[in-house]
Amino acid sequence: MRAPIGGAFLGRVRAWRRERGGRARKLRGLLELLHPYRGRVLLLLVCLPVATAAALAPPYLLGRAIDDGVRAGNTRVLVVIVAIFLGAALVNWGATYAQTYLVNWVGQRALQDLRSRIFAHLQRLSIGFYSRNRAGVLISRLTNDVQALDQLVTDGVQNLLASTLTLVGTAAILLFLDPELALVTFLVFPVLALGSIAFRIASSEAYRLTREKVGWVTAYLQETISGVRVVRAFGQEERHKQRFRELNDDNRKANMRTVGLSAAYFPSVELLSAVGTAAILLYGGRQALAGGVTIGVLASFVFYLNSFFDPIQQLSQLYTTYQAGMAALDKVFELLDEEPDLVEIPGAAELPRVRGEIRFEDVSFGYAGEDGPLALRDVDLTIPPGQTVALVGATGAGKSTFARLVARFYDPTRGRVLVDEHDLREATQQSLRSQLGIVPQEGFLFSGTVRDNIAFSRPEATGDEIAAAAAAVGAHDLIAGLPEGYDTPVGERGGQLSAGQRQLVAFARAAAADPRILILDEATANVDVRTEARIERGLRRLLAGRTAIVIAHRLSTIRRAGRILVLAEGSVVEDGTHEELIEAGGAYARLYGDWTEEAVG
Repeated sequence: MRAPIGGAFLGRVRAWRRERGGRARKLRGLLELLHPYRGRVLLLLVCLPVATAAALAPPYLLGRAIDDGVRAGNTRVLVVIVAIFLGAALVNWGATYAQTYLVNWVGQRALQDLRSRIFAHLQRLSIGFYSRNRAGVLISRLTNDVQALDQLVTDGVQNLLASTLTLVGTAAILLFLDPELALVTFLVFPVLALGSIAFRIASSEAYRLTREKVGWVTAYLQETISGVRVVRAFGQEERHKQRFRELNDDNRKANMRTVGLSAAYFPSVELLSAVGTAAILLYGGRQALAGGVTIGVLASFVFYLNSFFDPIQQLSQLYTTYQAGMAALDKVFELLDEEPDLVEIPGAAELPRVRGEIRFEDVSFGYAGEDGPLALRDVDLTIPPGQTVALVGATGAGKSTFARLVARFYDPTRGRVLVDEHDLREATQQSLRSQLGIVPQEGFLFSGTVRDNIAFSRPEATGDEIAAAAAAVGAHDLIAGLPEGYDTPVGERGGQLSAGQRQLVAFARAAAADPRILILDEATANVDVRTEARIERGLRRLLAGRTAIVIAHRLSTIRRAGRILVLAEGSVVEDGTHEELIEAGGAYARLYGDWTEEAVG
């Protein structure tokens, strides 16, 4: 039995060392944020000891005033001590003001840099990352967790340095005044140390849990607000309120656990402070009566006891901030440690202006890698420049996966995808995406105006260019009829426009980008017949001279394509024009028959 127990113990020790090493690395990363502001940090480190020394002077001056001024009847000495006392107060005021300003100035800018770093990192991560992680949890990293770090970097750093200096300075002064009385005071140290260790062990997991629970609350809140129309449509308000109450209750319980630990620990420090003061009064009072210590020294000791136990209390409270901040730091660096699924190779080439030829060379792809099921298998084909290709097939056949590989949202598990003979893995993503236009099934619009959304890919576009892009897809007249025309606000996610209007703006946005390759992913599925007819008239102009991949179920869109690829279970099973595939009487002919019956029905 001893070996397993010993092995388990060693395992815990190794885990503890890994955790300490990981946290040390993360703290170094946090300190790196302060590097650009090192001049002000150095000035802060000068102000802190000056403020601490000025704050520690009054009790000592009080003792000297009692012994050398009041008891000796020396008015001149008393006046000098009072003048020094006032001077120390002024120095303390100025240095404290400076240190408070500097620590917050540096802290706010460091955390601003951290937010920017996290946001920039989120822009680098691959599409697959967002499929695996909830948006609300990511938002919580930028808000709740950075806020916890704010308290650590500003209040925490200042209190840590100030309290440590105060504690060390007070201990040195106590030893200078009377070593024997000082040693009596220090007897509480072992009890404080044991209590602090126990509090640290018990609270570490508790604070990690609070960061996790608040992340889930934020995630559910974001998801529910985003989907409020669906919630209302199905009358599920009560169920969502109940679920939010449950998550909120879990968050409350996690926080109450930390409250309980704090409520047990901090009053214990206060109790030890009172016990220490009582011991000094009892022991020191007897010494004073026996003439072993002066009244002034005893008075200084009593006042210094507050300066001695207060920083211990503040350091204990700081540990609460430290635990919350370190739990948040773990979450933030866990996010920053995420690597993109897609990375550009060193020296990736900039794609020139492409003609639009797309070639799949024995391409297979699985979202879970080679070990999981394949969404595409052994696809080998070439799409010439300027050709419009329609992808058809049942749900899950691989149509959207095909388009995502062209856009390089994912890399093939096996094989290569090439544009104009350039392997996409060897080209920069920006040079590809700048020549690519995508219109999804539900056009996502950003808050702002219609004009802002059309010019999204080309912020420098002129008003005439924006209007020309809208006219190219048949959207100009509709946009001109809006209350403020191109300056009409669209609201969050385009909520102030109808589904058809949003989709027309999405088409205009793609047209404004002037892409060489255009991907339409069920782009007309959510619009009415009249809007679709308007879009189709514009599409003839938009698709001219461009390579287009169209995923659609509507007959009119499919028949207009110069080439149709039929996919089934990730493979291309048929390839040809509408007439050729109908004549072949295969999978497409059967799908066409089903669509025709649905249209008639």
